[in-house]
Amino acid sequence: MKIISINAGSSSLKFSLFDMDSETVIASGVFERIGIDGSCYTIKFNGEKFKEEIEMKDHTKAVSILLDKLTSLNIIKSLDEINGVGHRIVQGKDIFNESVLVDDDVMEKLESIKHFAPLHNPANMLGIKAFQEALPNVPMSVVFDTAFHQTMDKETYLYAVPYEWYEKYGIRKYGAHGTSHRYISETVKDLLKTDKFKLISCHIGNGGSITAIKDGKCVDTSMGFTPLAGIMMGTRSGDVDPSILPPVMEAENKTIDEIINDLNKNSGVLGLSGISSDMRDIEAAYEAGNEKAVLTFNKYIQRIVDYIAEYYVRLGGADVIVFTAGVGENSPLLRKLVCDKLKCLGVEIDEEKNNVRGKLTEISTKDSKVKVYIIPTDEELMIARDTLELIK
Repeated sequence: MKIISINAGSSSLKFSLFDMDSETVIASGVFERIGIDGSCYTIKFNGEKFKEEIEMKDHTKAVSILLDKLTSLNIIKSLDEINGVGHRIVQGKDIFNESVLVDDDVMEKLESIKHFAPLHNPANMLGIKAFQEALPNVPMSVVFDTAFHQTMDKETYLYAVPYEWYEKYGIRKYGAHGTSHRYISETVKDLLKTDKFKLISCHIGNGGSITAIKDGKCVDTSMGFTPLAGIMMGTRSGDVDPSILPPVMEAENKTIDEIINDLNKNSGVLGLSGISSDMRDIEAAYEAGNEKAVLTFNKYIQRIVDYIAEYYVRLGGADVIVFTAGVGENSPLLRKLVCDKLKCLGVEIDEEKNNVRGKLTEISTKDSKVKVYIIPTDEELMIARDTLELIK
């Protein structure tokens, strides 16, 4: 069985083609600058990388080129080998609590909630429609970033705002990165060989979220109504007092949309450091003693620790803490500094074991009261798995 996992953006389309018999990636790639001058694609297959600049006026054209290249590069013999297509959808609101096969009813519901993630859902839907045109007889699924968090209880997902806002407008915590946190939860279940566990999953990349998981179900998560809430991120502020907005709007002569854009794209690590949104750059400047980099990195660490500590109490302890995603998997320094601040909870890591990047590794000592792991996440595989199960 061969399944394609798709993550479509407003001007991009990422894909991974899986052989689901072995759960291995046959080929992967990205189509960039769709509808923009200089559009191009990159496909990785069999240890080689194929790149080409080619005009792509829309997602339909990008999908057409992708499918053509899969056969012309002999990645597959024919399109008949594609058994299913799985699509990432960022926001499923409280309508979708699990992955589903695409049909007209699902598309209508997605259309009705697209304003809850205006930067993501419409783009994700473009990918679905493009593949429906190209492969009309192939079953397709949608996998939601928010679905895993639908097990939060009402006391957790509601905000302390007028209740009518929830009833009328759906204002509540939805979370994000759910597909990643679910992958981590399922991996921990396999590692511990039990479905009874308390897990704090730390998805730390350019975007980041922390999730408290008990027995495989989400108890709480750091992102909120949108991915802007929670820990400090590459360009996102994380939690801030909303009362800061009016005086800044007045002083800067900016609209609310412009200020929200600043909080999403000009804040976080980039905004505080003035150096970069990339933690590799911040770490290098931190180790060189740059004052703002030191401030930024320490603030970044503290916000992660704050949420881990909160969720440790919420869960009544923790069996496992996991670091995943770009920064979590690849920064020994970040993991060390976070875990050093958690020593009061009995967390101890082995610095030699911690000196690894992007590899599934237990980095805690034998004496640690909480196991600590690095687990590389695989959202694309989760999308493919869900698609396969739905097809079956």
